[in-house]
Amino acid sequence: MKLTTLPNGLRVASREMPGIETAAVGLYAETGSRNEPARLNGIAHLFEHMVFKGAGGRSAREISEAIEDVGGDLNACTDRETTSFTASVMAEHLPLGVELIADLVQRPHFNADELEREKDVVLQELGEARDTPNDIIFDDLQSAAYADQPLGRSVLGTEETIDAVAVSDLDDWRQIHYRAGSLTLVAAGKVDHERLVDLAVSRFGGLAAGTGGAPEPARFTGGDRVGRASSDQAHLALGFGAPGQTDPDYYAARLFSDAVGGGMSSRLFQQLREERGLAYSVYSLLQPWAETGLFSIYAATARRQSAAAAQLIEEVLADAAETITERELQRVRTQAKAGLLMSLESPWGQAHYVARQIQTYGRLVKPADVIADVERVDLDQIRAAGRKMLSGPRARATIGFPAVRAA
Repeated sequence: MKLTTLPNGLRVASREMPGIETAAVGLYAETGSRNEPARLNGIAHLFEHMVFKGAGGRSAREISEAIEDVGGDLNACTDRETTSFTASVMAEHLPLGVELIADLVQRPHFNADELEREKDVVLQELGEARDTPNDIIFDDLQSAAYADQPLGRSVLGTEETIDAVAVSDLDDWRQIHYRAGSLTLVAAGKVDHERLVDLAVSRFGGLAAGTGGAPEPARFTGGDRVGRASSDQAHLALGFGAPGQTDPDYYAARLFSDAVGGGMSSRLFQQLREERGLAYSVYSLLQPWAETGLFSIYAATARRQSAAAAQLIEEVLADAAETITERELQRVRTQAKAGLLMSLESPWGQAHYVARQIQTYGRLVKPADVIADVERVDLDQIRAAGRKMLSGPRARATIGFPAVRAA
């Protein structure tokens, strides 16, 4: 891994992979839905959509043709803390990938008529999410966990906030949040670092220095969100405050989550699905952000079995915090190491890993160092992390789950 910082603050990182003939390149912006003002909730995601409507002298069609003419792929993604613009290309076409990404974020063709059409597309995306209980329930859980805070709002926004976005708001968003100090250009695969730096200087050297500013700090509040559904299926999501990515307890908390519901051998899967047949889908996950995290459990069950499923989940969680075994710790530790190493075997896995480390720690962190942190977690630490998360306030979101009562 190599890292260079340009005079304007843009970070340029690469990971050369011998034997690879392709390259993955992405521009990662340290901005997402938690950076938005309440009245413009959804603008980060809408901005990501709108830049593809035309940029840098190319129309939307010409952008698509430019990347697909060389067998490549161009995409983007918005989440709560990050927006990324990415391209996969054969190695010789890396300059084109960088050029297109640079045009998207620096020279978009924002047009009022296009904006209104794209709002309709985003509203369809929002409607599709709302029609999918196992999708929208996590937005409901987030809203309950971080009530009345930017981190608790949906990435997609609402009908009212999407409708409120004007072309001038998109321009302001770009000028504020796409400054060089908030951006990282990362490439992996068949990549020469010095050549990547030259491309970055050429395409991004004129970007204004500085950053878009830190988002509002988040505080886990807990609470309930109840949704109704006209199907026989019921959905439950529980959430607990958890460590952020840089917290010393992060890896212990993550391994606790994995032991509880991270796979087919986990306690939740074995007891709810295999032994009792109470749920088809049941799992847990830990989502870290800069200063906080969310440990969540999700289950989909028949309405008639909802009370039994909810009760068993509570029992499994309480028992796990006291009785996680050394064998379970060894299993989830091995799974964590294997998952990391397997992901790093692709250019995209390497690019995402490098970007994540830079944005989290401000520096390159070797995979061996991450593995060492995982290895250091002992049985007392994993149990303590579980007890700490479960002893705090909780968030709960349900859809078609009338049997769940406040704990």
